[in-house]
Amino acid sequence: MDLLDRIAFRTARAAARRRGDRPALHPRGTVLAGRLAVSGHRDLWGVPWLDAPGSHAVTARWSRSAGLPHPLPDGLGLALRVEDADGPGRPLDLLLTTGGRGRWTRRVPLPRTSATAGPYSSLLSYVVGGRRGVVAAFPAPGSPRIPADPVAVGAAVAGRPVVFQLCFGADGADGGGAAWRPLARLTLHGEAPPTSPDGGAFDPYLNFLPGFHPVDRLRSLRLAAYAGSREGRHAAPPS
Repeated sequence: MDLLDRIAFRTARAAARRRGDRPALHPRGTVLAGRLAVSGHRDLWGVPWLDAPGSHAVTARWSRSAGLPHPLPDGLGLALRVEDADGPGRPLDLLLTTGGRGRWTRRVPLPRTSATAGPYSSLLSYVVGGRRGVVAAFPAPGSPRIPADPVAVGAAVAGRPVVFQLCFGADGADGGGAAWRPLARLTLHGEAPPTSPDGGAFDPYLNFLPGFHPVDRLRSLRLAAYAGSREGRHAAPPS
């Protein structure tokens, strides 16, 4: 590990040790079921799963990133696994965090008190059909304001589907409405059986598709942070 990796590892390990059996990152969340509908596009992306109409089952985990108690604002996470996106056994994982929609703010994590108050962004760049930019999920217009609490999110989704528009914002775009190109429609419609409690269960560097993948920048930092979290959870509590 280089210096930054070691810092990420030790910081996550220390946080996880304080929390016991919970991970250092995104310790509180709820697992949701949904579907991702791709309608096909007149201007082709050059990515098979985006260029052909289809519907895919989704497993999602909504979480509070720092684990601060509600109603304090926190960075909110939306992890998505699009099952069989590129055929049987070929899922696509996306990790999104509450951010802005502008050219610079789309790369900045923004704390919120509502789960549907604004977009969730990949923050780091993706390559989509040869284009480089940010992937984001925007709540559909008219979405109810849902408190940023796992119990509230689970109950709200179970009572009424919550819809997001998955979009791509190319690097250099100013963040206006026309700068975001639609990819697919995400509908979360109920709670699902929990997966592994570790946020590493969703891995965009393992589960990506040809023509649709994150850049390698900061990959090692993320891996170091999750490794530190796992070690801290299994270590004896500090005296």
